[in-house]
Amino acid sequence: MIPILAISTLFLAITVECQVIRPDCQEKCGSVAIPYPFGIGKNCALDDNFVIICNDVDPDRPKPVLGGHGSLDIIDISLNGTLRKYTYVASDCYTRGGKSDHSNPASSGLHKFFYSATRNKFTAVGCDTDARLTGSARHQRYSSGCMSICYNKSSVTDGSCSGIGCCQSSIPKQLSRFNVELQSYDGHAQVWDFNPCSYALIVDANYFYFSTKFLQNMSHTVPTVLDWAIGYQNCTEAKKNTTSYACIDHNSYCQDSDNGPGYRCFCRSGYKGNPYINGGCAGIGILLILLAAGCCLLQSYRRKQMHIRRKENFFKQNGGTILQDRIDRSDSSINTVKIFKIKELEVATDNFNERRICGEGGFGTVYKGHLSDGNVVAIKKSKAVDMRQKEQFINEIKVLSQIKHQNVVRFLGCCFETPEPLLVYEFIPNGTLSDHIHNNGNIPRMSWSTRLNIAAETAGVLAYLHSEHSPPIIHRDIKPTNILLDDNYSSKVSDFGCSRLISKNENEMCTMVRGTLGYLDPEYLQTGQLTEKSDVYSFGVVLIELLTALKAASFERFDEGWTLVNYFLSLMNDNSVLEILDKGIVNEDNAKEIMEVANIAKACVAVKGEERPRMNEVARQLQGLLTMLKHKWATENLNMEETEYLLGDVPADHCGSSIPTSVYSGTAEGFMALNIDGGR
Repeated sequence: MIPILAISTLFLAITVECQVIRPDCQEKCGSVAIPYPFGIGKNCALDDNFVIICNDVDPDRPKPVLGGHGSLDIIDISLNGTLRKYTYVASDCYTRGGKSDHSNPASSGLHKFFYSATRNKFTAVGCDTDARLTGSARHQRYSSGCMSICYNKSSVTDGSCSGIGCCQSSIPKQLSRFNVELQSYDGHAQVWDFNPCSYALIVDANYFYFSTKFLQNMSHTVPTVLDWAIGYQNCTEAKKNTTSYACIDHNSYCQDSDNGPGYRCFCRSGYKGNPYINGGCAGIGILLILLAAGCCLLQSYRRKQMHIRRKENFFKQNGGTILQDRIDRSDSSINTVKIFKIKELEVATDNFNERRICGEGGFGTVYKGHLSDGNVVAIKKSKAVDMRQKEQFINEIKVLSQIKHQNVVRFLGCCFETPEPLLVYEFIPNGTLSDHIHNNGNIPRMSWSTRLNIAAETAGVLAYLHSEHSPPIIHRDIKPTNILLDDNYSSKVSDFGCSRLISKNENEMCTMVRGTLGYLDPEYLQTGQLTEKSDVYSFGVVLIELLTALKAASFERFDEGWTLVNYFLSLMNDNSVLEILDKGIVNEDNAKEIMEVANIAKACVAVKGEERPRMNEVARQLQGLLTMLKHKWATENLNMEETEYLLGDVPADHCGSSIPTSVYSGTAEGFMALNIDGGR
């Protein structure tokens, strides 16, 4: 087989290589092959868009440049419709004294060439970095970016680009030109010793591998992938003009471009070569087809073995062996955790079909799954876990399995056979609190009694985590989207992906501030010091949302520079909080309860953590209000039954119009009964 393979490969190389350029045209510029429709000089290219200039200023190292589109070198050209070239890296560097030196090169317009949205990533490197990408995509302005923060070099990991030292975001299709803006929050003053600069780049994701060395210095240029296509018509339109149609080999076919206008040509199955040249698609031959089939079978077997080894490696890497060992040793605190096989979860989610997605957030995607035993589960696919701390990660799984609270989503198990662990929870069917109070999908308005019950249950969970669980747990991301509702509208607190275990009466200094803007404790955001009072602040924001039905992170309703919390506190101080309360829940019967909850919320969102109450105090107050409300219901029902017994049937018009309508002036005492219908 080896001689046959060698001869066949040589035959294939000869038949293909001879058919990639036009006759009498230069085949290469330096070491870079230039296949038609590209060509060195106008006579060798399809049109002006594909003209290559061979820059031979240095005769020993000639470099190909795309004619009229800048001076950076071409790395390679593929007949599959891509071209790789070097692109400048933007930088923002600081001296120890705080003086900055910016280098933000903008790309020039490329007309027929668009940056590949599938191959490239917008990437920022630095520990004090806010990078923005602006440009033109689909003839409209486009803006995106990402933020990278870290406080010491030890928190940065080679190969990880998830926001600590390095961050990435996608780029849109049909991006033809762009500008990069770099900003620093503190002029790199806190991290200057190991990271004096911020960098931003559009880079081929297959090429880029983040290294901590980049914090000190980066190359001035990186490879970037461009998509190219023929003309501005699709295949159907282009075929009508036989003189200009580029797929001229009779063994070729046409395919519309997936990134902008135009089309590309490809050789049919069983042929190889250049479809843009007549006779360019050379037959591979039956021998090579059989050889290829044999190679495919061998490759399939090898892939299967590699897949098995990868799963085994992931299992060890992610800490599966540690967890399995603890289960085998009958660790009573963790033996309720099930270790799932990836095949079982793939079947449960129809291979993680997009239609099974029931939630997405900054820390992963959640899929709804049906296990073979009939149970419905939620499977969380995490984006990143720092496996340098896999022992700590296993301990966190241990803690999750120990949380036994009726208002916490039950943790069922995990799977370690993928690059990032999969976590399996019970499925909660009634959506999130955010869906209900913000009327997502035209969901009916939630009553005040239901809101108060959810608030009391959620406060009870946090009080349990802070005061009753050992060691205490800080959730770190309490918000309406992380409070699920079951069929009875009872709360189920979820998403402990940000949570941290802390020693009793001990605070933790975090190297990376995590949470959601609008709910983040300002003291934690400023100092990086995580305490139980950080959860209290976030819960206070949730209370305000329950009272107002407004979103914490939606600023269009408020004046510039204001947030929901600031606006709420301002109105509380002016005794005019009615302006912001949800009109659908306010009436004279619940005025005092609502004001008490408003005052609790006000205390929870105090700027200083020491001025906020503890969660067990908040839980007691809310439970007391809920108990009074239930008692009032019971009393009203009893009085109604007694009245009906004494009076018998009373015509509706004798009592139905006697209920006074109320208005509210700003405090509980401000609810004034006004006899709109003339009194009793």
